Amino acid sequence: MQPLRSFAPTASGPALQVTDLARSYDAVPVFSQVNLLLARGEFVALLGESGVGKSTLLNCIAGLDSPDSGRVLLAGADMLSASEPDRARARREKLGFVFQAFHLLPHLSVAENVALPLLLLGQPDASRVETLLAEVGLAGLGQRSPAQLSGGQLQRVALARALVHKPALILADEPTGNLDPATAERMLDLLVAQVRAEGAACLLVTHSVTAAARADRVLRLTATGIVPG
Repeated sequence: MQPLRSFAPTASGPALQVTDLARSYDAVPVFSQVNLLLARGEFVALLGESGVGKSTLLNCIAGLDSPDSGRVLLAGADMLSASEPDRARARREKLGFVFQAFHLLPHLSVAENVALPLLLLGQPDASRVETLLAEVGLAGLGQRSPAQLSGGQLQRVALARALVHKPALILADEPTGNLDPATAERMLDLLVAQVRAEGAACLLVTHSVTAAARADRVLRLTATGIVPG
């Protein structure tokens, strides 16, 4: 399937605006001067060498890590100057995050993991959870525990959880890394469909040329900022 190259914002203001972001560890720079703008309805792929800080950048955008300087606006919410409760609220309401390590809760069932964002918002919707599980190919597995699933199945649960509350921004860290090519293509179809239908934006970190080809834009993270990919 060819990527859709046009998009129409469905709300005022960008889904994500990153300005002059910098991060270092023990005085060793990871990246600096990162500037990024994602419009609503846009699907962007981010490439980069291993160790350049792609996952760190996603964590900084989400307010899970603290950059040394810069600014992050997530659908208008300032993720760096806000208090931790306000950052947590912004994440619950505006963000869907597909972690590379899944981060599912082992004491919850598959369906309960997917439903968690809706429950945190006080908007339980069992039918929405069932729909997402069916769309990621896990219909009928909602009552299983994460320990009973394969790595590829866990990755699909993580994707369903990130999409269930229809967030303004989706951060996806190698979301197809554990999937076979056909399943990966179906999951990318689902991501693109949600971006288009809901006017969300997606920032996809990937090493996959096939996945990057689905994006509206391909960018590359370097130590001194983001450049066209």
